[in-house]
Amino acid sequence: MKNEKDNLDELFNRFENQWDIQELKPDHQMDFLQKLEKKEPKKKYWFVTAIAASIVLMIGISLFYKNEKPQEFKFASKETKRTDSIFNILIDNELVKLKEKSSPENEQIINDALSQMKTFDADYQKIINELQKNGENKQIIYAMINNLQTRISFLQTVLKRIEDNEKLKNTSNEKTL
Repeated sequence: MKNEKDNLDELFNRFENQWDIQELKPDHQMDFLQKLEKKEPKKKYWFVTAIAASIVLMIGISLFYKNEKPQEFKFASKETKRTDSIFNILIDNELVKLKEKSSPENEQIINDALSQMKTFDADYQKIINELQKNGENKQIIYAMINNLQTRISFLQTVLKRIEDNEKLKNTSNEKTL
């Protein structure tokens, strides 16, 4: 403690004649307040900037958003459209689950799965084009449902494999008797 006090004393002695000891004028406070009053408050443009940025972002998203779903078909019955809608909802749910599992360990599996899904989508688009050209028949409807079922089954298999890999990773450090 005494050593610290000595160090402080030494510091003050070293800077003894270098302190700013100028006294302020008696009306310093009044001058300061007058300068504050003269200064115009800065306008806050952040709110306008935020709105403009939001609009630009929404326009950018709308321009660059590429809908990867196959286009909806026009000449199908209500049952076919409903079946397509139900299956696509299930597929979208599985894709969301797959994207939630994204991690550096699973990146390659997920990328491969999404690449395969693009192939399934291309096949599905061919089926839809055939449906629009030739109308509904059992073979086309069967091919459409088979494609949709295959996509769901594929996504579920990929999710199962990712979960198995995660379990294996978590249990690899344990010892079994």
